[in-house]
Amino acid sequence: MKKCVVVSDSFKGSLSSVEIGEIAKEVIPAVFPGCEVAALPVADGGEGTVECFIRTAGFQPVAVRVSGPFGEMVDAVYARRGETAVLEMAAAAGLPLVKGQPDPSRATSFGVGQMLRHAVENGSRRIIMGLGGSATNDGGCGCAAALGAVFRRSDGQEFCPVGASLSEIESIDFMPVKTLLSGVDISVMCDVTNPLYGPEGAAYVFAPQKGADAATTAMLDKQLRAFGSTLLRETGVDAAQIPGAGAAGGMGAGCAALLGAALKPGIEAILDAVDLDGQLEGADLVITGEGRLDSQSLHGKVLSGVTRRAALRGIPVVAIVGGVDDSAYAAYELGVGAIFSINRLAVPFREAAPRSAENYRRTLEDVMRLIRLFT
Repeated sequence: MKKCVVVSDSFKGSLSSVEIGEIAKEVIPAVFPGCEVAALPVADGGEGTVECFIRTAGFQPVAVRVSGPFGEMVDAVYARRGETAVLEMAAAAGLPLVKGQPDPSRATSFGVGQMLRHAVENGSRRIIMGLGGSATNDGGCGCAAALGAVFRRSDGQEFCPVGASLSEIESIDFMPVKTLLSGVDISVMCDVTNPLYGPEGAAYVFAPQKGADAATTAMLDKQLRAFGSTLLRETGVDAAQIPGAGAAGGMGAGCAALLGAALKPGIEAILDAVDLDGQLEGADLVITGEGRLDSQSLHGKVLSGVTRRAALRGIPVVAIVGGVDDSAYAAYELGVGAIFSINRLAVPFREAAPRSAENYRRTLEDVMRLIRLFT
């Protein structure tokens, strides 16, 4: 084997995409001396997206201090190169920032808007924003408010809506946002297609992951239904059913209607940024993966995007993953050639996580040795 391309998502909570690439650079040449290893750190719009652009696409980190999910100040970083900036919603409104006390009914995306404003006011004319890993359910209202949008209740009082108060919006003045973003192109990286509300919407699908109980989830869904009607009335945009409208607690709908953003599959923007197509030239094998392989992995995730591009060139793909769900084997129809789990012992995640790097190393070596038997 002369060239292997390693393009894996992180194993959330245990192993980063960068660490996987470093392991591959050590293990693969040890089994195949002289093999070129192209290790490309990637993400799909969630945590790690900014780091991906900094490490692989020549972007520079920009540190800012902004509002966190509950108004506390947090240190965030976005990436910039020329007039292009890449932001992670998770940096200012991510679930890890809630410190074990999640509450999507009152978490805000205000800090995300502060990051976006900083980028624009410092010369960025193209914004790429990832929505993964959010703690919010505010429909992006906090973000819009930080950009100048004015939300008013029926009594004329200004306020910044959160998940529990979306139905209180009587009017929206979003002209300040249009003025600020005039001439700015915003692409939102979104790896889900969920609508704003309903059984497959933002609240019912994602709010429980953010700490909402059944009653809170039902309340948040009602709030999002009201918000969808308000957006249509105030902006003329029927954003509720746009694929991805329900991403990040309705942030997808808010970005589309209030910011004029385009929702795009996150992985495609990332793979273009790291020049995967160019790196695939002359490759004999592609290794991809993620923390848990299931049916969701086949729709807009790292594994699906990488596999499709490799399949077009007839390059075999091996998936090395953490867990394997029963629904994962549809990946073979997508073009994955073989699936291997790094879980070597039947132990809970909290016990397996500290050993993820070593388990990945051993599994990768086993795969390489198997390939060598037939080459």
